[in-house]
Amino acid sequence: MNDKSIQRVYKMSVAGVYPHYITKAEKKGRTKEEVDEIIRWLTGYSQEELESHLENKTNFETFFNEAPSMNPNRALIKGVICGYRVEEIEDPIMREARYLDKLIDELAKGKSMEKILRA
Repeated sequence: MNDKSIQRVYKMSVAGVYPHYITKAEKKGRTKEEVDEIIRWLTGYSQEELESHLENKTNFETFFNEAPSMNPNRALIKGVICGYRVEEIEDPIMREARYLDKLIDELAKGKSMEKILRA
């Protein structure tokens, strides 16, 4: 993963990617509420805080750096996303972004919320 692609992800607006998460989930019969629950579980944001970040078009770097409490169980997220093993991604913001991608993938693949949220 090169520095250019990492910097691009840092600067991307969460609001720019969010509709794609929703679309991916809904195509598979899942809901926006489940997507929001995953994001809240991962970051510790309340629904109001999440909506505020979406409204303000917060970039991924700020979104993850300001997260109230990143879930410690996110370290249990394993597997490949975009050709990279999430557990081996060294850059912290990129790893958080890929954790989120992986969770949305699991949702779209029909996993139960209990398994997705590592309960």
